[in-house]
Amino acid sequence: MQTHEIGKRIARPSDGLLGGWISRTDLAQQLGVSEDTLRRWDVLRSGPPCIRAGRKIYYRRSAVIEWLEDQETADLSTAE
Repeated sequence: MQTHEIGKRIARPSDGLLGGWISRTDLAQQLGVSEDTLRRWDVLRSGPPCIRAGRKIYYRRSAVIEWLEDQETADLSTAE
């Protein structure tokens, strides 16, 4: 799946207080990675930024899309 297609799916906020946010579980599913991978990226500070609300981890949807776009740019610069 191409990055812009993933971005379109993540970009659709749901209604309510957390409309602009996505849970770690949902993000892992949409990116096709495990929650452990997202945890590892958080520790290494190589993944999208997240916040902690109690025991839950959330990602701002717009930050995830920006991070995905940065990954695309990084991939293009290393290919040259």
